[in-house]
Amino acid sequence: MEKTIIAPRPVYTTRLVKSEDLNHHGTLFAGRTAEWFVEAGFIAAAKLVNPQGIVCLKIHGMYFTRPARPGQILNFTSKVIWTGRSSLVSYVQVTKDGVVDPFVEGFITFIYVNNETKPAAHNIEIKPETEEDIALYEQAKNLKAK
Repeated sequence: MEKTIIAPRPVYTTRLVKSEDLNHHGTLFAGRTAEWFVEAGFIAAAKLVNPQGIVCLKIHGMYFTRPARPGQILNFTSKVIWTGRSSLVSYVQVTKDGVVDPFVEGFITFIYVNNETKPAAHNIEIKPETEEDIALYEQAKNLKAK
């Protein structure tokens, strides 16, 4: 099967921070953030391959720069930024309404699997076009070595 070559495509999701999402400090619980973070990365991968074949391998990092509070709206921008034979690496950036700088960002590796949950070729190749995507592509490519 021939590979499909594409540029990274951003996918947007939004969440409202509610009282049930808070930790004992009254700010967004990191575990809830991780759930939404993985979901956003998964959605980006599912736009490229059959979602039934996607499993999460590793969160490479979720770097928090400030807390999120109840009532804030969080914007998740995710895109598959690098692919291997069966792997898809999503970059996820989370911003708050009205704030340009991300308050969380990081990478997640997913593996495309067959019905026996063995790694399978997805035949997608990412070709970054913008300077930002090229830099993210290089970061993601180097994650495999870590």
